[in-house]
Amino acid sequence: MFDAAGRIHARDVLIAHARTDEQIAGAALVGSAARGDEDAWSDIDLVLQLAPDADEPTVVDAWTRWIGDRLDLADTFDVVAGARYRVFLLTSSLQIDVSFWPYEEFRGTGESFELIFGTANPSSSPPPPDTGTLIGMGWLYALHARSAIARGRLWQAVMMLDELRNQIIALACIRVGLNPWHGREVDRLPAADQDALRRSRSADVTTGALERSKRLLIAQFLAEVAHHDHARAHALERPLGVLAEH
Repeated sequence: MFDAAGRIHARDVLIAHARTDEQIAGAALVGSAARGDEDAWSDIDLVLQLAPDADEPTVVDAWTRWIGDRLDLADTFDVVAGARYRVFLLTSSLQIDVSFWPYEEFRGTGESFELIFGTANPSSSPPPPDTGTLIGMGWLYALHARSAIARGRLWQAVMMLDELRNQIIALACIRVGLNPWHGREVDRLPAADQDALRRSRSADVTTGALERSKRLLIAQFLAEVAHHDHARAHALERPLGVLAEH
């Protein structure tokens, strides 16, 4: 596994390259390094500002070749969320996320943004998850969990119940003012919420255990919906009550 010294070295190499690359106009750190709370498992999150005339695919491919030549690279894949994030996995298990932003869109978009060089545009914050969508996806997953159990597709039921739980977690985090993205602050939920999540998690992949998990999760889901939209929770009580039955 990588260590802190190896992570610092890799980050310094990346930043030094960004400073000399004519296709890069600015750079910033985000994530744990920008917040000042790195630990032994933290990755590297580097945000790059493309020069005004840079061709994004060409720059991304050049950076990928450059990193592959200098660091022990195992694999890469892309996530597109406002910009392209190329995710690099080193053989040491160190993850490096490098995002490539158009010149006019380079800005802080979250709670942490440490400008290294260049000029950033005014910061913006991503919109919070839409509670209406979370509620709709929640009852949809509950429907599919019910049918999967009834059909004897128990592993599919596990997946649907896990997705239902994810919607519950996001709604609970929003309710108490925690970050709902990717479960980043779920461990800071009040003890009562964590205990309810623990009790509703099935320990076995059996029909009986999954039915119990389904009932408990639906009850939790309805309680969370009521915090956000009482009228909608009331409307959902009857159909979700049917889902909770065997």
